[in-house]
Amino acid sequence: MAHVHIFRSFVIALCLVGSAQVWSADDRPNIVLIMADDLGFADLGCYGSEITTPHIDALAAQGLRFSQFYNTAKCHSSRVSLLTGLYCDQAGGESLSRGATIAEVLGDANYFTAMVGKWHLSKQPTDFGFQRYWGHLSGATNFFTGDDTFRLNGKEWSVPATLNGRPFYTTYAAVDFACDFLDEAPSDKPFLLYTAFNAPHYPLQAPKEAVEKYRGRYDTGWDQLRKERHAKQLASGLLPQKWKLSPRPDHIPAWNSLTKKEQQWEASRMEVFAAMVEVLDENVGRLVEKLKLMGVYDNTLILFCSDNGACPFERTRGRGLAPWDPESYWTYDASWAHAGNTPFRLYKQNQHEGGISSPLVVHWPAGLKTSPGSYTSQPGHLIDFMATFLDVGKAAYPKQIGTRTIDPLQGLSLNPIFRGEQRKPHETLYFHFGTDRALRQGDWKLVSAKRGRWELYNMDADRTELHDLAAEQPERVKAMSAVWFDMAKNIDRVKGKQLAPVKDELADIHFRKDTSEQLRGETPQAK
Repeated sequence: MAHVHIFRSFVIALCLVGSAQVWSADDRPNIVLIMADDLGFADLGCYGSEITTPHIDALAAQGLRFSQFYNTAKCHSSRVSLLTGLYCDQAGGESLSRGATIAEVLGDANYFTAMVGKWHLSKQPTDFGFQRYWGHLSGATNFFTGDDTFRLNGKEWSVPATLNGRPFYTTYAAVDFACDFLDEAPSDKPFLLYTAFNAPHYPLQAPKEAVEKYRGRYDTGWDQLRKERHAKQLASGLLPQKWKLSPRPDHIPAWNSLTKKEQQWEASRMEVFAAMVEVLDENVGRLVEKLKLMGVYDNTLILFCSDNGACPFERTRGRGLAPWDPESYWTYDASWAHAGNTPFRLYKQNQHEGGISSPLVVHWPAGLKTSPGSYTSQPGHLIDFMATFLDVGKAAYPKQIGTRTIDPLQGLSLNPIFRGEQRKPHETLYFHFGTDRALRQGDWKLVSAKRGRWELYNMDADRTELHDLAAEQPERVKAMSAVWFDMAKNIDRVKGKQLAPVKDELADIHFRKDTSEQLRGETPQAK
């Protein structure tokens, strides 16, 4: 499929056509919740990245950034917690059988509710309170051709070759439909718009002209990139000097140990990832322009986050196709993911900080009382979104929806932080995915990877998890591990082997590198 050049101004204009209405909703804020997919903590310009993200950076410069905001380290579990304010299995997992969604509670409070993008849960968004939906039900999809799970308002939707006069690409299409839904929103109601981009989740695919902007940018490799990103994080005040940069682990080779051909391939992969993030940012900009034209920008609470840390999974299927070819299927692996999660350790699915740390940018001119461009180090979690929306939207949390009996809410409102106050913190934050687990109480964090022995870290002194204090404080480990198992069993309803005790030694954390003869013999066409 040939992909023609995309004119930025043309794309923005498409979003703004027919949107001259002036809103007069009640004084409750509109809510635009944006989630990126597999975006690392350090992958935005305002969090230390070299990737061009001017629109999100502008929201940060005028708003508030969280330096300790948490997700669940995996795609579907983060979506469950974001939607319900509960831990994943507590809510019934993908079925949401014990959870109410933000769309259901805000819809009952007279909000117009819409969603675009990736669902990755059971049934469809229109079965859980969203009055409008466009996107794919699958966990990953081809950016150019999609798959057979695309739906529009509950009905099957076939992916066209072109949409609104340009080649189909999911990141653009999501905002096309988001703008359409905002045009359909009643002017006398506030709205909730949940925008769940599938970028920059693999496959790494992006328009050619977007990739070419990053030619040569990553030729110096991941070791240098992590140093540059960390230096920016420290210089900006996002992170304190006392949190030292975590070292490159043994399963990642030194950049200088690679051959020139290997370096060329690796740099090509990161160029595509960066292009995907920049296109995502461009479309956040389109959405912002839409809000401004509608006259609702000042009283719209915009939140931008990610579902997990950068992804280490090597799943490339051949290098011979360029990443703007719809038949291509590139990924990157732990090497670039380590840079994506700067300065933290480990990745998506791990409950170490690299897996669970998300950027959170908050923008709300009418409601934020913090200084423009400020940071907060107060911890927050995806489970807090429901409580926040109940607070600002004057909505009630239900005990029953249809046949679903709803579990008690776990999250706490972020609104006190938005007002510049010190929020009463969570006494305990619980983390679990597969055989990775963690618990945070105040400044103390207990964590285990792949059922390896418990590690203990002081988050105030050592958030990059370099100095394990478990041997020095066995009683704290014992007490905190008892809390983890209690919450896992009685709140999250975890069962079977996921309740097995940890082992006596650390797990061997390693990730496969792609070393097949077939792949080594191919030259990436992106170069």
